[in-house]
Amino acid sequence: MAVRFPASVTIDGRYARLVPLSRSHVPDLYQAARADERVWRWLSTTPPRSTAEMGAMVDQRLAQAAAGEAVAFSVVPRATDRPSGWAAYVGIEAADERVDIGWSWMDPVLWGTPVHLETHFMLVYYAFEDLGFGRVQWRLDDLDLPSQDAVSRIGGIREGVLRRHLRRVDGTWRDTVYYSLVAAEWPAVKERWMSGWILE
Repeated sequence: MAVRFPASVTIDGRYARLVPLSRSHVPDLYQAARADERVWRWLSTTPPRSTAEMGAMVDQRLAQAAAGEAVAFSVVPRATDRPSGWAAYVGIEAADERVDIGWSWMDPVLWGTPVHLETHFMLVYYAFEDLGFGRVQWRLDDLDLPSQDAVSRIGGIREGVLRRHLRRVDGTWRDTVYYSLVAAEWPAVKERWMSGWILE
């Protein structure tokens, strides 16, 4: 199967939907973030302090998507039907059959919940099943334990650490932890999810 570039589509799950990121999502996204320092601690940006600042962040993501650098989705929990975070495909390398899942954040009340896990699972599912990628990877701050936990629970393999890799917004140095799944591992991960083991 030839690898296809990700499209801005809606991906439906049991607990959440991933919908193409839109300017219309700004008010709900700002409400979900609430300038909560925990949300932005491991991202390369400062917390938005107003809907205007959140709008500027969304505009930046949309511009990157328009340039073919990423495909971004809002995370919409079915329980609220309101955008409560976002996630994206970045580092899209079709020739090498590799894609990153990144730029991820969501309302802290969702951390560790089925919505959090399913967000990552849906992006992995779409990458392998619909797009034909051979490798999905995550590059996470070594201090971002909620994301590492979510990725591990859905079957992501911790590969190693790049030490003193990136400078954080606060000036400290970040170690970056690599996780991945490859196509040969995907059938077992999918089976575990479908049987409900991952959520237990």
